[in-house]
Amino acid sequence: MAYPILIAQLIQNLMGFADTVMAGRVSSTDMAAVAVASSIWLPLILTIYGVIMALAAIVSQYAGSKSYKKIVNATYQTLWIALVLGVGVIALYYLIAPTIENNIELDAKLSALMFEYLGYIVWGAPGFCLYLALRNYAEGMSFTRPTMIISIIGLIVNIPANYIFIYGEFGMPALGGAGCGIATAIVYWAMFVGMLIYVYLSKHLENVSLFKRAYGIDTKEIKHILKVGVPIALSLLFEVSLFSVVAILLAPLGADIVASHQIAINFSGLVFMVPLSFAMALTIKVGYCVGQEQYQDAKDICKDAVIFGLMIAVVTALGTIIFREQIAAIYTNEAPVIELAASLMFLAALFQFSDAIQVISAGALRGYKDTTSILVITFISYWFIGLSFGVVLAMTDIIVPKMGAAGFWIGFISGLTVAAILLAWRLKIVQSRFDNSLKVTN
Repeated sequence: MAYPILIAQLIQNLMGFADTVMAGRVSSTDMAAVAVASSIWLPLILTIYGVIMALAAIVSQYAGSKSYKKIVNATYQTLWIALVLGVGVIALYYLIAPTIENNIELDAKLSALMFEYLGYIVWGAPGFCLYLALRNYAEGMSFTRPTMIISIIGLIVNIPANYIFIYGEFGMPALGGAGCGIATAIVYWAMFVGMLIYVYLSKHLENVSLFKRAYGIDTKEIKHILKVGVPIALSLLFEVSLFSVVAILLAPLGADIVASHQIAINFSGLVFMVPLSFAMALTIKVGYCVGQEQYQDAKDICKDAVIFGLMIAVVTALGTIIFREQIAAIYTNEAPVIELAASLMFLAALFQFSDAIQVISAGALRGYKDTTSILVITFISYWFIGLSFGVVLAMTDIIVPKMGAAGFWIGFISGLTVAAILLAWRLKIVQSRFDNSLKVTN
């Protein structure tokens, strides 16, 4: 179940890479505009993704208990939420963008390209939100391959669309980096249409067809979805914003330090796709077992998942250490940056063990629909412990002489380790509650 999700996640990253490279062929300003705009867009869209992720856990539990009508209703309610969020993104942009554009201190050309990009991409938000709802519906029913197939279709659409709108082919105006915004919006709608066609034609989903009956707004089910989804969304926001804040704090230390940090973060993000995909599949498996009231099976799956996650971390950590200089050289040919990035790769290797345990434990908790605890634990671990300890080590002499970027990475490791311990502990508590409820029933 995990490998199609992994491929889909990697393809999403590849689309961003293609945008950056193709815009960079126009000018460094165009590339910078895409990078800055993406740093605004991605946290927003990931937060929305977190809300909609709740559907996979909810559907998997309903599937386990064979509550097929509830699956269809929950999916329709998520589609309503997705539509509101997608349209809301467009409205939000046109409400606040003029004020920000008039007050932001950026190069005029860079600012114009950045806001053009955002002005185009927001029109794809409703399509992407609706796609995410259908994706989580299919994944909740344990069908993850469509996610991979639709992502491949998205990449196939993305590259020629970029070519047309960036460089002005086939009679279109040459929009430079801003053209990536139009291309991505088209990709979002293409992915939604592709997933809609799959859902309509799929024989696997006949028992839970979305086309036999439409459901209007059900406030009770919407509250249920938001109760599960909003904590997931905020957890993702806290994690993404943490790395953004650290990048800003490192900026005064020099371009080489910032660049080396970004290399280590970018590579760690790619490696993180493996345990993340496994955790997303685990959410579905645990949810299904809970729906069937097979609580011991759910516990066994969680135990196996943690062991497997640590095995993956051993392999990726060794690869990171052994090939640290070669990895850094992929990103840059500047020797000082390569040397600094390679030194951070040692810490990035340690980072992967705690990261694997915390993300897999969080995936299991989502399967139990215990998401508020994830929010509380990640906020405390990342911001109060990880960031605070990182700032002390990186920017003060209180404990040791200022460590720069390495200090923040030790902070990351500390925060993730605390998160891993607390999330695993919380998982044990939740599992014991389900065990006790089964004993009472018996």
